[in-house]
Amino acid sequence: MSDEQQAESADESVDADTPEDVEDETETGESSGVQDDDFVRLAYTVRTKDDDTVVDTTSQEVAEEAEIDTENYDFEPRVVIVGAGHVFEAVDDDLVGKEVGYEGTVDVPAAEAFGEYDSDNVRTVSADKISEDDRYPGAHVNVDGEQGHIETIIGGRARIDFNHPLAGDDLEYEYEILDVVDDREEQAKGLLGMYLQQSPELWIQTDEVEEEMPLEGGEDVDPDEVETETVTEEKETLYIEATPQMTMNQQWMFSKQQIAQDLMTRLDVDRVIVQETIDGMGMGGMGGMMGGMGGMGAGDIEDALDDVDVDADEIVDELEAEGDDGHDHDHDH
Repeated sequence: MSDEQQAESADESVDADTPEDVEDETETGESSGVQDDDFVRLAYTVRTKDDDTVVDTTSQEVAEEAEIDTENYDFEPRVVIVGAGHVFEAVDDDLVGKEVGYEGTVDVPAAEAFGEYDSDNVRTVSADKISEDDRYPGAHVNVDGEQGHIETIIGGRARIDFNHPLAGDDLEYEYEILDVVDDREEQAKGLLGMYLQQSPELWIQTDEVEEEMPLEGGEDVDPDEVETETVTEEKETLYIEATPQMTMNQQWMFSKQQIAQDLMTRLDVDRVIVQETIDGMGMGGMGGMMGGMGGMGAGDIEDALDDVDVDADEIVDELEAEGDDGHDHDHDH
């Protein structure tokens, strides 16, 4: 066979091995389906493989069937970032390459879920370390910074299991990809929902911000003498309208800097501004009341004190006594 015939044969072999409906990724430079760093909206239910106990779900119907308390929980699909560790690693891997509408189930071994059960994590401690209200079997307690539940309590000793409640359980993760989220405000809501279990009102807008910029100068210029000019720059800003629940959320209180940085990086915005609106009378109303009292006459004050069963003469005597004591102290010094 000539070289020309061999080349033609090789080309025919490649064509035969390559499906016509598969687009050449080297030509387009793109991979099909969901990829790492994509924001996807998932509906899912997680169960233990041994006994089908529902661990987590986005379906209120599933939760009600499992007799899970649904009163203080919002059941809706969740937005996660593929490859960011927002779901189990096995699920992250399974998502890549899938299309919107895909439904699948992934087995997650205990070691990759909540860890294997470790008998060394069951320890006996003094009952004095536990609040009296929590001294009963089954109570979830915090001892020396560790979370656990009481197995038994006898006398002054409590046996506590510090393993995660799902340690040793293999899980089954059933999910459906509802859509890929491209809108940045929806992405922000999804991220905050993951961090805080709530999605406050938010929006993204471009602001014109004035900043002082140093003028170019030599290396020998004293930093205190560097001249500056005011320049106006456009900054994309994510505004978050904080709710009382958000400001009191422990995750937010202790990690808001990291959360804000993640939002800026993921959404490609320049800054995050958190606003808090306080409605109602507030201190202004109290100040007005106190100001009104300041305009009372002496008789009015005595009448007011009589109304609250306070002896005005006694208060005057006490104030005069304190005044005398103050003069004595000044004289001593």
